[in-house]
Amino acid sequence: MPYIKMIKEEEATGELKEIYTKVKDERGKLSNILKIHSLLPKTMLTHLDFYMSIMFAKSGLRRADRELIATVVSAANKCAYCVNHHAEALKFYWKDDEKVKQAAEDFRQLDLPVKTKAILEYAEKLTLHPDKMGEADVVTLRDNGLSDEEILSVVLVTNYFNFVNRVANGLGVDFSEEEMKGYKY
Repeated sequence: MPYIKMIKEEEATGELKEIYTKVKDERGKLSNILKIHSLLPKTMLTHLDFYMSIMFAKSGLRRADRELIATVVSAANKCAYCVNHHAEALKFYWKDDEKVKQAAEDFRQLDLPVKTKAILEYAEKLTLHPDKMGEADVVTLRDNGLSDEEILSVVLVTNYFNFVNRVANGLGVDFSEEEMKGYKY
């Protein structure tokens, strides 16, 4: 149960109802992380636009890699809502429940390409120790084959999930099995 009022779909009117319909058309359904914005509907659209531009727009990073970053960052932040949502999305790409579970528990135990491990180590460090980041961290990513565009994408995905994890944890955004399924990936 969220800690603040969240307007249900069947109670929405006017602009909020229109926004709910737009979100459902674009994403397949309406997530609780977006509904938590229901008291400030325009922020819901801004949030969705930012999310779509980071997670779905053309990038050197594969969609599965972005979902993997989302899962690892959310696990580091102990955000059950986002871990569950993005592990579900990662399953769509990996088709391996055990591997996805391991990604959320300890990605270092997975047999991943060196480039992918470097990305996840960077994302975890940026999440847990942002004050310790330096140019050497970016050089490590370059040394592991990432372009500057890919590095920017890693940073944006990482930081988006640090933001959204804090929204979810700070406002008690909850989830159910049904709420996690049925999105457009």
